[in-house]
Amino acid sequence: MKKIAIVTGASSGLGQAFARELDRQGGLDEIWLVARREERLLRLGRELVTPSRPFALDLTRQESVLRLRGRLEEERADVRVLINAAGFGKFGTYADMTLEETRAMIDLNCRAAVELTAVTLPHMGRGGRVLEICSSAAFQPLPGFNVYAAGKAFLMRYSRALRWEVAPRGIRVVAVCPGWIRTEFMAIARDTKNGQTVRHFPFALDAETVARRALRAGRFCAVTTCGLPAAVQRLASKLLPHWLIMACWEVLRKI
Repeated sequence: MKKIAIVTGASSGLGQAFARELDRQGGLDEIWLVARREERLLRLGRELVTPSRPFALDLTRQESVLRLRGRLEEERADVRVLINAAGFGKFGTYADMTLEETRAMIDLNCRAAVELTAVTLPHMGRGGRVLEICSSAAFQPLPGFNVYAAGKAFLMRYSRALRWEVAPRGIRVVAVCPGWIRTEFMAIARDTKNGQTVRHFPFALDAETVARRALRAGRFCAVTTCGLPAAVQRLASKLLPHWLIMACWEVLRKI
């Protein structure tokens, strides 16, 4: 039975960094790379030492998740790691967002992650790991980044509860909640009606740093922030009222 890892969002940014880090760590027979852009998946696969398999799929479409479930059943694969890194955000208030942008964010950031986790868990045994890529945005409401932050809060809560549900099987689930990361995310988030809702990205981390820290912390932690600024943000969200945090955010995002 092949020991595999599944990485979504593997065509760029954090997903790509996770694939490279898993390859560097070794111990896998195959890495399944999932994203829409096949040429990027093929290019990444050529870089890896571990054999890889590209799946050019749009996870906002349920048939894509069902196709992956079918392949898992056919291969009788032993999934050692699932990393749900596919996702995107859009800056802007409710008045700036189109219905299509809102729907796509919820579908990819929430529904697709939950569905893919659900079809993967039957193929995961003791010692398996699930990393749900959330965000420090999950810790509090964020006006001007509302739908993204709410979706990540959903995914974090889902991850925390799922960790308890699968603990008897020896599977660990971690909610990865970093702050800003230097990837294509910012450019995509700004490609909206009000792209200047957030103007700067302080304390941004490299994707490679986040992937390395998340995989290390994911062996023990239920939630990892991968850096001090996001850890402070997490603590502040527990100590301060959310109205105060939102007021501070409103000032900081315009600077």
